[in-house]
Parts: sequence; C-alpha cells; structure tokens
Amino acid sequence: MKNNSLNALCLLTLLSGSAMAEVTNGSFENWTSGSPDSWTTIDSGLSISQEGSIVKSGSSAAAITVNTGTQSSTDFRQSVALVSGQTYNFSTWVYHTEGGMKARLYVNGYQGYSNENLLNQWQQISYTYTATATGNIDVGLRFYDATGFDGSEIVYVDDFQPATADNGGGNSCANTEATLALTTDGYASETSWTLKTSSGTTVASSSTLANNTTYNENFCLTDGDYTFTISDSYGDGICCQFGNGSYALTSGGSTLASGSTFTSSDSTNFTIGSGGGDNGGGTGAGNYYDSITTQTGYTLKTALHNLINNHTTRGYSAIWTFYSSNALDTYYEKDGTILDIYSENPNGSDPYNFTKVSNQCGSYSGEGDCYNREHSFPRSWFGGDHEPMNSDIHHIFATDGKVNSVRSSYPYGEVASASYTSSNGSKLGSASSSLGYSGTVFEPIDEFKGDLARAYFYMATRYQDQISSWQSISSYGDAVLDGSTTAVFEPWVISMLLSWHANDPVSQKELDRNDAAHTHQGNRNPFVDHPEYVSKIWN
Repeated sequence: MKNNSLNALCLLTLLSGSAMAEVTNGSFENWTSGSPDSWTTIDSGLSISQEGSIVKSGSSAAAITVNTGTQSSTDFRQSVALVSGQTYNFSTWVYHTEGGMKARLYVNGYQGYSNENLLNQWQQISYTYTATATGNIDVGLRFYDATGFDGSEIVYVDDFQPATADNGGGNSCANTEATLALTTDGYASETSWTLKTSSGTTVASSSTLANNTTYNENFCLTDGDYTFTISDSYGDGICCQFGNGSYALTSGGSTLASGSTFTSSDSTNFTIGSGGGDNGGGTGAGNYYDSITTQTGYTLKTALHNLINNHTTRGYSAIWTFYSSNALDTYYEKDGTILDIYSENPNGSDPYNFTKVSNQCGSYSGEGDCYNREHSFPRSWFGGDHEPMNSDIHHIFATDGKVNSVRSSYPYGEVASASYTSSNGSKLGSASSSLGYSGTVFEPIDEFKGDLARAYFYMATRYQDQISSWQSISSYGDAVLDGSTTAVFEPWVISMLLSWHANDPVSQKELDRNDAAHTHQGNRNPFVDHPEYVSKIWN
C-alpha cells in the first residue's frame, strides 16, 4: 500500500479525464471596478455585482440582475481556448430567488437550462463539449424570462468550471480523482463530514454548511483504504423530516459511498486502487455468490433471497444523487446526459436530452420537460411509500416525467393497438392477443425489455417473504402477481419476462449499474451477474 499521508493528496478540479480549458475567474473571486475580471456583459439587459453572502465556493459569487424580458439582451460570457478533438466538461452553479427567470448554459451555442422552480438553493448546469477545431469559443450564460417574471430578478452564479485555479496551483491529478456531492437539509449546522485514510489522517472535512444547499468537493486520492463519515449532531440524519438531504462520493463512474437516512452518523469504507479486494465500489461481484453451489428451482430462489435480503435503505431522495453519477449516457451518444429508458434512441439521436440535477422533475406538461424516478414495479402494487421497496434502486429507473405518468401503474406487456406512443417508441395500449392477458399494458422498446425483466425477477426474489400479500392491494398488481412466494408471477407474465430476458441479454450498462447499486445499498441483482439463474428457477 502506498503512503497515505495528507501530503500525497491534493484537491483538484475534477475533469473526468477531459482536457483542460482555462475559464478565467470561474469562481468570481477577482473583481475590478465592480466587474468580474475576464467576464463580459455583452448585453444591456444585465447588471453584475459582487456577492459575499450567497456563495457556492470561495468568498464571492456573481449577483446578476436581469432587467429585461428581451432574451437577446441577456448574455454573459468569456472566450476560452480549446484543442481540436479534446473533450471538455463545462458546468456552473446558479441560485434562483424568485422563479421568474431561468439560466441557459452557453458553450459555443445554447445548451441546457436551469430549473427556475428550484428556489433559494444552488443547482448545477453542465454540458460536455468536444472541440471540432483548435481555437477559441465563447462560454457563459443567457437568461430567459419565465412565467412570473416581474421585469427584474437576481440570479446568483458561481463556480464556472473548468477554471484556472485561483491560487495558481495545478489542476491535474496523477492518482485517482473523486468527487463528493452533498445536499444539506434545513438544519445544515448539525451536519459535518470527514474523509480519512486508514491511518486516521484527515484528507478533507467540513462542518460549516448552509441549509438546503448542494456542495461539490473534489479530491485526488492515492491508492489505499479510506473511510468517509457523515455525522448529524442532533441524531436525525439529513433526510427526510426537515429536507431532502443526500450525499454521494463517486470516482470514475462508480459510487464509493452514498446515502441520506441515518441517525447520528454513517460511515463507509472503500479502497482506491488494487490493494483492497472487492468492496462493491464498481469492482464486480467478487465472492458474492460463493454460497450458491448446485441449487436449482425455488431452492435456488430462496438461497438468493437470503443472500440479497436486508439491504441498506438509503431513502427515496438519495435516488437523485445515484442518478447524477450512475444514470448517465456513456453507452449510446456518450454525452453524459441522463439515460432515460422511455426516450433513449439506441440507434440514433435522442429526441431530447436531460441534464443531470437541473432537469429533475418538477412539474411537466409534455415529453422532454423533466426526468423523474420510475418504479418499474409500481409502488401502488406494494401499498405506496413503503420501505425498502420504495427506494430499492434495482427496480427504479430514470425516465421522462410525462411518459412515466402515462405508464401509470399499468402492467408491462406487448401492445397490439397503441393509444400513446412516446418519442422513442414506447407504447401504451391494448394488449396483444398472443400475450395471454386482456387489458391495457405499457410496452418499453426492445433495448430495455431485458433490463426490466431482470428487475422483476429481482423483485420476486428479494421480496419473496412479502410479495404473496401484495396480490390483493391493486387490481393491476393482481393481474401480474399469482399470490405465491415461489413462481410469484402469473403464467403470462413469466412467459413474457423469459422472452424479454432471452432476447435482450445483459449489457455493460446493466453490469455497471449493478456494481453501482451494490455500493449504493449493499446488495446485487443476481440475474444481472448470473443470467442463467433465471432459467434454473422459472424454466
């Protein structure tokens, strides 16, 4: 194991393997004659002042007063130099005060919007850009009036990345990059956290936090063992009685530690590098299935139930944090937007894209407005907001809010005649006569049918000690469940799920999600790791 002293660790701007673009004064620490150095207010509808109280990082932010509803007069930018073929991750944090104004990220063109309905809290807008030529592009923001705009509104802006370090230090990490995303509740003064090495050396810590605020802290870690601990002095955690706090420590697309609901403290041990063996941090199943040997049939199902039972409940709000690191499109367009199974087009451009965090639902009126948390196994089938089912990440997927609403609590199935078709071809309509079920069903596209089938096999196994009692809770649940603890599903459902499982095999996307879920809540979906278990149980 390498030496884990504090001198071997460095704070950095996390660039996810991308090249460096030099956004100057991205933290708005430097001002001359009341204007932020290097930034240009190119339009007359804006006025800028230095803000020292509402700050995301450092000691100051930019308070941007928008005085016009004319969108062509609301740009705030600077020019940065890029290298052809290099990829750059641009992001900034905005803070809305009234809700009548939204910000749009500008990266050589107009990109994603902020959510103007998230008031009095910081939110991030981000966009990944690959340079097609060496030269300069403009980056910055444009402000758009929204419903309720009264002619003048202040929006605070801070931490525009990637930026040149204010202290003149370097921005590279020769070891392993990691990021902590922490959202506080309404009593942030009770919250503190530490990141320590195995020898007890403190890598980083914080105890001065603002209420209902999201923080991003970035680290450069040498190989070795670490412990992340979050504490609440009152003993009621950070969710969900007095807000929807949550945290996630991530690295290289894997979640090292995450959660929201705890009492006085929550500690997670993890290993960076190859020295620590399997800890669930995206490193695979390891010896997870050593107890599974020659079992078959429902005996195998019970053995798997005993293996995956009693996972750690992280809370419903922690799903947002899980999505921000582990529900991103790094498989199709590879653009880092939210991978929404009801809008993703696996064979071409998506009809629309969601930016993580800033496009969370929220209200919606049509497709493309926001993304939310789809219980593939509807919660009305198990009686509502009951844990641990309600926050079990293995069956909850990021989806378009409108399409999620259309799906409602209808069973999955195969559609003969569609009454609604989403932008990517997901359908709601009357069931095909060959299905063996007569009624309304929702059919996802073929690309995700296997994913959902394996999520259902997981639910049948993880909750086999409870699921027989769910049959009578909902009429749609009754159509799917047979009231047993063994087969669990009606014959038509088993036949369909077996077909979906066979025709859409396990993908790398599922394997990565399973690793992240293991870290998130402490158990795995056996049918992703071992697809053969499906036929051994439900053949």
